[in-house]
Formats: sequence, C-alpha cells, structure tokens
Amino acid sequence: MVPGIYRPRAVDRTLDRYRRSFSAIAIEGAKGVGKTATARQRAATVFKLDEPEALAIVQADHRRVLDARPPVLVDEWQRHPPIWDAIRNADDDGAAPGTFLLTGSADPRDAPAHTGAGRIARVRLRPLSLAERLDAPPTVSLAGLLAGDRPALDGDSDVDLERYVDEILLGGFPGLRRYEGQTHRAQLGSYLDLVVEKDFPQLGQRVRNPDALRRWMTAYAAATATTASFEKIRRATTSNDGDEPARTTVIPYRDALRRLYVLDPVPAWRPAAGSLGELGDAEKHHLVDPALAARLVRATKGRLLDGASSGPAIPRDGTQLGALFESLVTLSVRAYVSAAEAAEPEVRHLRTHRGEHEVDLIVEREDGDVLLIEVKLTAVPDDRDVAHLNWLAGRLGDQVIDRVIVTTGRAAYRRPDGVAVVPAALLGP
Repeated sequence: MVPGIYRPRAVDRTLDRYRRSFSAIAIEGAKGVGKTATARQRAATVFKLDEPEALAIVQADHRRVLDARPPVLVDEWQRHPPIWDAIRNADDDGAAPGTFLLTGSADPRDAPAHTGAGRIARVRLRPLSLAERLDAPPTVSLAGLLAGDRPALDGDSDVDLERYVDEILLGGFPGLRRYEGQTHRAQLGSYLDLVVEKDFPQLGQRVRNPDALRRWMTAYAAATATTASFEKIRRATTSNDGDEPARTTVIPYRDALRRLYVLDPVPAWRPAAGSLGELGDAEKHHLVDPALAARLVRATKGRLLDGASSGPAIPRDGTQLGALFESLVTLSVRAYVSAAEAAEPEVRHLRTHRGEHEVDLIVEREDGDVLLIEVKLTAVPDDRDVAHLNWLAGRLGDQVIDRVIVTTGRAAYRRPDGVAVVPAALLGP
C-alpha cells in the first residue's frame, strides 16, 4: 500500500448508492480504519472537528457547514453533537441527496435524541479486509453466494499460512501498514495507549486504574473468537498481586470500548422458529482488528505457528492462531456484507447451549434465508470440519442458501457434499 494513495474499499459501493438517495451519510467506526480518507474521496468541503479552530467555527455558527460547497464532510462530528440535528433539519428543509458526510469514531453519550432514521444513512467502516489488502483479486463473491445460485467455484491463491499470520499481526489500519517489526508493534501499542489515555476521557469516562483497564483489554483479547463469560474474562484480569477488578469497574470499560468501536463482538443468532433446541445467547468476542488482540497478548509469529498461546489463559477450542484467523475472516466477511446491494445482511454466530454444535458465522438475508460459514485453520477440510455446517443445514432445510468453509488452502472448489471450500484470500465482496 502506497502512503497517500487511496485504496478502494468494499463499502465504496454502498456509499455511492446511498449518496443518490440520502442527503446525509454517517460513516462510523474505530479510529484509524480509514473513514476520513474514504469520505474525502467524495467531499468538496471539509470541517475537521478534531482541530480546535474548525471546532470553534462550527460551534459558533452551524450555517458555515450548512452553506458550504457540497458535498460537505464533517469529520469527528461527535466532538459537537448538535451538528447532527442541524444536518437532520437541513434534510427536512430539502437538502439535496449527497450533500453531507459525517465521520465519527465514537458514539457519544450525549448524542442527539433523534437518531436521524430515514434521513441520515449510517454505514460502518472496519479495518481493511483481506480482499482490500491483497493485490490478487478474489475469485469467490460473497454477494454471489448470498444470491442463492450455488455458483461453481474456481481460483487459486498463493497465500500460505505464514502470509495469513503476517496479515493477522500487521492488521488492517491503513496508516499503520507501512511500518514493520518493532516500529509497527510500537504503533499498535500507541494506538491502544491512546484509547486508554485520550479516548476514554473524551467520552467522559474516568479511568481510575489504567493498568486494570489494560489488563481487562488483554484478557478480552485472549478470549478472541470464544463465548467466554464476562466473569471468566474478569477473573483473567487479576494482577500479579491478586487484585481482581470489580464487576462495577469492568462493565463501564466494556461499554466505553463498544462506543469507541474497539470491541466488535458477533451476536448470537436465533431462528424465527424454535426448531434447534436450546441455543446459547452469548456473543462471540472480537476486537475491531485481530492485530490489536495479538498485540495485547504479545503473540509473535513464531509462537503462533508453533501452536502456542500468549496472554491470560482463557478456555478455547483449538489454537490461538485458529482464533485469530477466525477473527480475520470475520472482519473480512463483515466488510463484504457492507457492500451488499440489498438491505445489509446480518452477521451472527450459532452455538447450542452445551456447545455440541456451533457455526462460526451466519449471514442472514432480509427474507430470513441464511448463508452458513465455518472457519478452519486447515488447507484441506475433512468431514469433521464441515459436520456442524451439515448438521445445521439438515435442521434448517431450504432456509439455507449455501454452506461455506473458509480455509488456509490454495484452491476454491465444492466438496462432493456440496460444501463450498474457499481459501480466505479468494473470498471477496
């Protein structure tokens, strides 16, 4: 990736489609994911509210924004929440489609009471997906799989397991991908430090014990791709002197990290009809980028490839590398879903109450039909790897659009049982 050169994003399609219908679009997501760069591709006038002068101008006179040459970008709009209502009112007054763009890296507690529903379209931007990072174009389209035509699959990838580990550790923050080695690790560490030292106070969230917050984030990172209870995560936060943070302390941490889009869990899926027995309702834990999780637990390429774990001990099925690979695929699938032409499908996971069956990702269309996705750290999946997919497909019948297993292999193909085998590097929007 060349600094200063914009790399197209999957969400570009959605933004350009929305600009034809909505007068205002809010692009939301964690800091550093590329919201400003993406919005600037479409803006004629920019107000950066993280700059004191621009913030003072907008606070003094909203008309400076409303009367500026469109499209108008208000960057970090949450620094002055009243601008949201001012733009919503401009829509009521007949603002043309595509007039305003807002970007925000936090969901402020004092956000306007009116959500802007029907007036301001909201789009989530996450870090770069695999398809947005790699030079080789993907050969398997998530949109094509969601269409329900069960397309034939082809394509070969030269991305091997080591490259996937490199991508996990490098991460999808565009501005950090130019760094390497210790410098890159330091940049990720600085990102996490800013969350604790700057972003929390800007939310009005006082951090009495920064070390406890960092330990909680590390324990959460160790729980990546699991449904570990928050009590287990809290107990894993215990310091060397036996100090365990109180529940009343960690719940505000969790809530603030959600509002900053740093936590990005996958909710549990429940079918409309209760035909699957007792299902778990716990969300599956993910940070916004697996690189942050790896940095928090101090994972290294060597330890990951050796099958070793780093950080607090959290029970999981499989290796830490498998969990981080699942997190990378989850990030990518969510990015591809954001480009869907129809109403954005929902991404969920399923786990039976006692864990006998689980499916990593369930992409549900608006009509209730579902695409089932399993993620496995294997090049050649066997019958055991697809057993949960086939179990759930047998229960749901015609509601299942397709079954997919995402792997670290080289070729895309269909197994004799119809399951689509797709290397992560070949999956795209």
